[in-house]
Amino acid sequence: MNPTARRTRVDELAGSASDVGVSLVGSAWRRLRRSPVFLVGATIIGLFVLLALSAPLLAPHDPGLHLLEDQVSRAENTIPPAQPGHPLGGDQYGRDLFSRLLLGSQQTLLVAVSATVIGLGGGLVLGVLAGAFGGWVDALVMRCVDVLLSVPSLLLAVSIGALFVQQSRFTVILAVAIVQVPIFGRLLRGTMLAQRASDHVLAARALGVRESAIVFRHMLPNALGPVIVQATLVLATAIIDAAALSFLGLGAADDSVPEWGQMLGGAQGVIDSHPQLAFWPAGCIVLVALGFTLVGESLRDALDPKRRR
Repeated sequence: MNPTARRTRVDELAGSASDVGVSLVGSAWRRLRRSPVFLVGATIIGLFVLLALSAPLLAPHDPGLHLLEDQVSRAENTIPPAQPGHPLGGDQYGRDLFSRLLLGSQQTLLVAVSATVIGLGGGLVLGVLAGAFGGWVDALVMRCVDVLLSVPSLLLAVSIGALFVQQSRFTVILAVAIVQVPIFGRLLRGTMLAQRASDHVLAARALGVRESAIVFRHMLPNALGPVIVQATLVLATAIIDAAALSFLGLGAADDSVPEWGQMLGGAQGVIDSHPQLAFWPAGCIVLVALGFTLVGESLRDALDPKRRR
């Protein structure tokens, strides 16, 4: 064995030895702190959440006011450029673009988190029913989940959003949440089935513990780890799906309260002459989705023993 390989092996053994006596969460956090991928993703998410929560305080202007309307010329195809008080200029209606981006982050965070929480709740119900009872209940739930998973997620979200007579942000949240329910349901069902055959569950049954106590005290808490990691990854998908629905006009009709997908859709008419109106919201969507994806992948690698190195 050459010196480099020997040194690498020694480092691996030292890392494994340092994890002895450390909880799963403690070991995962130790690995995450040394992961540049996690640190980059966490930084992106932290800045995004901070900007979204403080957007009403940071936004210099009301995003619905046409403050720069006198600088808009449809005949000459001009929009307000960057100027003092308006660092990114204005849009095609004379509204401050920087303020709209800041307030749009708040709406994007609200839609993505709300949809993920609702989808997680629905998936927990289906996963617990299928994983805890098995038999015909499992078969019935999984066939429903298979039907939903057979349709591409974005197409299913668009179809659900189009069913509503009057579109709003609530319909976007509901459409994205319904798409996520089968994802969480199938994942939790698999982890619940694995818990059913574990030693501590079998011992609890042998001691005569009630089935409800076994499910909610022994099986469910130990099955939630992969689901929580998946929720981080799904947040990235929720941001993209919500932006796609708003881009297609299935979001709120009132654009005085901006949302990134809505801003991207509104810029399509002038994208040839003013691409920056589409570049800023599209860049924000991609960057935030990347942040959640990096954190989710890092969490999965840190918590999964098979992926540890």
